[in-house]
Amino acid sequence: MEVNEIMAELKAMGSDSIKKILLKHGVKEPFFGVKVEYLKTIQKKVKTNYQLAKDLYATGNADAMYLAGLIADDEKMTKDDLQTWVKLAVSNNIGEYTVPWVTAGSRYGFELACEWINNKEEHIAASGWSTLSNTVALKPDDELDLKVLKDLLTRVEQTIHTAANRVRYTMNGFVISLGAYVAALSDDAIAAANKIGTVTVDMNGTACKIPAAAEYIQKNLARGKPFAKKKTVKC
Repeated sequence: MEVNEIMAELKAMGSDSIKKILLKHGVKEPFFGVKVEYLKTIQKKVKTNYQLAKDLYATGNADAMYLAGLIADDEKMTKDDLQTWVKLAVSNNIGEYTVPWVTAGSRYGFELACEWINNKEEHIAASGWSTLSNTVALKPDDELDLKVLKDLLTRVEQTIHTAANRVRYTMNGFVISLGAYVAALSDDAIAAANKIGTVTVDMNGTACKIPAAAEYIQKNLARGKPFAKKKTVKC
């Protein structure tokens, strides 16, 4: 499939009602309002395609950008590719899901995440924390820098309540991911979560709630497969 063909299909699959919901959740124009299940039907046809993913992302259409993340060949993504993607990721679903998924699966995940969390742009910093969350969920513990991760946990504990809105959201996610997927730091993450307490995030009037990190970690560990890594973070 080519970009023009896919864009025509996305337009046909678009829904005004879905679009209204996505707008409330921080997705920004332009986009058609396509359900993820429909995007996955295209993903099954295309499978993995590095260049097509880049071309779809470059359209700036949020539906196409999400699809780009699903079909991206993460290992082929260059550092420049990923830097371009994060700059354009102004929609919450792209900045906090699509870009972190692909970056975590690339050769530059941890490096770029540590760079992005220091960015003054809220959406880039949020992408950085989400990339860290996905990285620790994917990578074996012996491939992770546990000292840096523990230092970052301390940073979250000290700064989360004064961070930008979506950064607070993704920082909280980082604490959860660290506690659920990294055995050596699970107790530290729970302790930090208890010190942090309630995290307040403006969810723009939606019914979405911010998970209580300590409770969420403990529930995850009680499911029978504590610290089991994910095979993929894309969904």
